[in-house]
Amino acid sequence: MIETIGWLSSLLFCICGAPQAYKSWKQKSSNGISTSFLLMWLGGEILGIVYILPKNDFPILVNYIINLFFISIILYYKINDKTNGTRNG
Repeated sequence: MIETIGWLSSLLFCICGAPQAYKSWKQKSSNGISTSFLLMWLGGEILGIVYILPKNDFPILVNYIINLFFISIILYYKINDKTNGTRNG
């Protein structure tokens, strides 16, 4: 039972970034999202992976990897804003 709870928790956390990643992809922009927030989120995910790898906690590792995917999409459109051709660093 506890393993199921762990997987459900990880699944819910990892899909939290999906709506914003989809919106950024659809609009070709992540305008309005703080760069500092994105960089801290990215740093937290990377450090989390480094921490969790030796522990072999697969549900949490899946969470971090999927979040890296969503952060990558959001950051891409933050850096390469396609709505007005300018950079939003």
